[in-house]
Amino acid sequence: MKRPYVICHMASTVDGKIIVDNWGDSYKRFGSLYEQCHDSFDSQAWMVGRVTMEKDFTEGLQPTLIQAPKPIDRIPFKGDEQASSFAIAVDPRGKLGWESNEIEGDHVIELLTEPVSDDYLQYLQQQGVSYLFAGKDSIDFGKALEQLQEVFGIKTLMLEGGGHINGSLLNDGLIDELSLLILPLADGTPDAPTTFEVSKHLTKNGVTELKLTGVEQLAQDVLWLKYTTKR
Repeated sequence: MKRPYVICHMASTVDGKIIVDNWGDSYKRFGSLYEQCHDSFDSQAWMVGRVTMEKDFTEGLQPTLIQAPKPIDRIPFKGDEQASSFAIAVDPRGKLGWESNEIEGDHVIELLTEPVSDDYLQYLQQQGVSYLFAGKDSIDFGKALEQLQEVFGIKTLMLEGGGHINGSLLNDGLIDELSLLILPLADGTPDAPTTFEVSKHLTKNGVTELKLTGVEQLAQDVLWLKYTTKR
């Protein structure tokens, strides 16, 4: 399989929790450290799920849909032929709204499934947002990664959660490197998502063995761990 090299970059509490809403204002002081570590990698793209994208970037904007005059083929669409950096949203059913086809200069690509409506595809085309189809009813991340390299030329990708997306790629052996910031916070919230969550609807594969490649103590008592996955 020809696909991008995938680096999972995350921040969690010491007990592995990743939902910042549970941490009050404590998380805000770590944001710049997270971004500095992110920027230290030479990556063409970053990828998050719909919930994270909606909460942190599109601010809940809803798409304005108009009935498409004819069916639209389920093939990749490129909204910007010149784009060289990308923000990828995992949005299987097509729910995100967009004011622009870029985020801080990174061109937006949506990962969709085939049941998404023609009306939504027309909306994305009108907004200049790129998209591809990565499965009939659920996202096949292997298929998605192959297309991201073949169609958009992406060779290195930063995966930045949530936990179920991370878990799906981990379970399929699609993560090459892990960059994990351990924040000096203990959460303890019952059933809160962790860095990797494999859905109960998936067949759980074995554990993924990691090789430690770096340990660094950062400012504000943050620990930065780096691993590669063993093959």
